[in-house]
Amino acid sequence: MSLPSIDESYLRDVLIRLLNTPSPTGFADRAIAFVESALAELGLPSERTPKGALIARLPGMQEGPPRALTGHVDTLGAMVKEIKPNGRLKLTKIGGFAWNTVEGEGCRVFTRSGREIMGSFLLTKASTHVYGQEVGSLRREDATMEVRLDERVANAADVQALGIAVGDFVAFDPRVVATPSGFIRSRHLDDKASVAAMLAAAKALADAGMMPAYPFLLHFSNYEEVGHGAASDFPPDLAELVAVDMAAVGAGQTSDEFHVTICVKDSGGPYHHGLTNRLRDLADVHHIPYKVDIYTYYGSDGEAYWRAGGAAPVALIGPGVDASHNYERTHMDALFATTQLILAYMLQRDA
Repeated sequence: MSLPSIDESYLRDVLIRLLNTPSPTGFADRAIAFVESALAELGLPSERTPKGALIARLPGMQEGPPRALTGHVDTLGAMVKEIKPNGRLKLTKIGGFAWNTVEGEGCRVFTRSGREIMGSFLLTKASTHVYGQEVGSLRREDATMEVRLDERVANAADVQALGIAVGDFVAFDPRVVATPSGFIRSRHLDDKASVAAMLAAAKALADAGMMPAYPFLLHFSNYEEVGHGAASDFPPDLAELVAVDMAAVGAGQTSDEFHVTICVKDSGGPYHHGLTNRLRDLADVHHIPYKVDIYTYYGSDGEAYWRAGGAAPVALIGPGVDASHNYERTHMDALFATTQLILAYMLQRDA
């Protein structure tokens, strides 16, 4: 069976809009609402779980236990840990990243009242003209980093008067750029690139009037970056789960920004050998450009499902993303190939 046509313009557009939707873990409702609306436009109803994730259920051409895909909309971010006497903010991280990767970045603070206040994330001794060599030698850690608010504040009382409080969420500016050469660079391609591929695959099926071979769940999790996004929400008779998450690009990796990668092992151990090989076979049959890789410092929602007691086979695929958990970049070729492999998997009948 040939794969349905993929709308590349939709794939790019839905990714850019999703990247521009702030969604640090714990504050991902806006991104969940975005995906919910995108699914509705495709004629696919969805439901929110008690945990705040989103599930769309697609009927299959044949009856049987459901298969599932999971991608996460939550991203790295921070929360206000302390309002400092000088009117600046000390943060606590959400997710695994180093402070130097967001040094100098713009950010937004989301207050309880709904107000959004802009600022920048800086070293406490940021000015070379004032601090000289200290700027380069100072360790980047919680105590040496702060948010400078774009408001006229001089003390903690001024900040509190804006409605800012300990526990408010902070999102870093994504700075999305789509280049004429097909690159997308932005923060939070992990894992919004994969979510866009899942939506583009759903659109391809809808446009072609096609159904998956078997009943399918599209699961969009909201707590992956802290380790338990897909630990719940799946039925006990789930047949298989494929996590769709970014592939790590760098020295010693086979992954690149132009292929879909099938991950055979990460920090949690090997993925299911049979399901992984079936995905490789599908990529071969449909001439989908792919890589096979191992990620040393990486965990996925598939492992969250397994650790929570899930019994179904789990595999991991995703587009190659350079500089993960930093200012990331991928290419439309990787996004397209990922969407193709998703479609091949959804349409495959058991032998």
